[in-house]
Amino acid sequence: MPAFKYAARSADGKQVKGSINAISETVAVQELRKQNLTVVTMTAEAAKKKGGGLFGGNPRPHVSNEDLAVFTRQLATMISAGIPLLECLEILEEQAEDPGFKFVLDTILARVRGGSDFSESLAEHPKLFTRIYVSMIKAGEAGGALDAILNRLAEYMEATEKLRREIKSAMTYPVVSLCLILLITVGLMVGIVPKFNEIFVGLNMEDKLPAPTKVLLLTSKFMKTQWYIWVGGMIGLFVAFKVWKSTPAGERQWHWLSLRAPIFGTLMSKVCISRFARTFATLVQSGVPILGALEIVAATSGNRIVEDAINSARESVRKGETLGEPLAKSGVFPLMVTRMISIGEKSGALQQLLEKISEFYDQQVEATVAALTSLIEPLLIAVMGVLVGGIVLAIFLPILKIQEAVRGGKK
Repeated sequence: MPAFKYAARSADGKQVKGSINAISETVAVQELRKQNLTVVTMTAEAAKKKGGGLFGGNPRPHVSNEDLAVFTRQLATMISAGIPLLECLEILEEQAEDPGFKFVLDTILARVRGGSDFSESLAEHPKLFTRIYVSMIKAGEAGGALDAILNRLAEYMEATEKLRREIKSAMTYPVVSLCLILLITVGLMVGIVPKFNEIFVGLNMEDKLPAPTKVLLLTSKFMKTQWYIWVGGMIGLFVAFKVWKSTPAGERQWHWLSLRAPIFGTLMSKVCISRFARTFATLVQSGVPILGALEIVAATSGNRIVEDAINSARESVRKGETLGEPLAKSGVFPLMVTRMISIGEKSGALQQLLEKISEFYDQQVEATVAALTSLIEPLLIAVMGVLVGGIVLAIFLPILKIQEAVRGGKK
């Protein structure tokens, strides 16, 4: 937080000099006025590099979603116990271990102490506190139920973090396994196969080798001598993919493919529906207006196809239409989901039905992750067997011919 040097006069006319930390000069003056001091001069001190960011600036917060959920739960517990918000923030700021997060809490504390709303203070740090977080806190302030909203927000964040861990575990295993398979294959082609090529050359067998062996040796020679071509090609493909994916059209096409991929498409679709239902239910239950809730849900969906479907439904709701019908027309949401939303709208139990949808798809995600794990393992073993087995077979075919020729000569 910036520091300001000041010269002021007390109520009895004495001159007072010192330094004060505040988010801005205006806040610093307000703090001094509360101490019955009249500010004469005030200048900002040079920023200290100690404990700062990369170039001596303010430290960046390194807080995981799990840590933020714990912070939210602690804040909810203290407010429920009747502790004032300012005192809660002071306690949490003192116990914060990350310098960046401590700085953010110090800034928020100064803003709240200066008369700003808690939600407005949080909104100044969008990289740490998302739109969902700020909107729910704002609704809690307006309804006078900040403790209940914080508890609900903590539950939402914990459920979201659990879902994220499940997806990560489902993706990590095949990615790591494929990388290991590729490394083993490249190691064999570059380090082992060339040694057999030297043996075949020493035996004058180059022209008598089987076709699979010739192809393998040529590929091995290319990979070893022209490595910069295929390595550069792989890097180029990766960069081209990143550039294509960063374009609006490329991002939309990639998200469309991710929902319809043979193995992981089903998982991604269920994750998107679960996230939509949980976020929407949490916002509606917290008192956020439905149009604002849909806007936030669309922005945080993580998939452009789902985002477009929600935004289209939002426009329909704005015009006075129902929510379930446009979601059904999008083709993104299953019939069961859209029917339950329609029933919830008619019966006034939209929040409860959205929670049921979220619970159901959470269970579906867990089941899908377990099924994918059991399916991917044999597939990866088969891929490794084909690659390594093919290399070994191509190498040993001419060796088997040599053995047959030796046996025939003995007879």
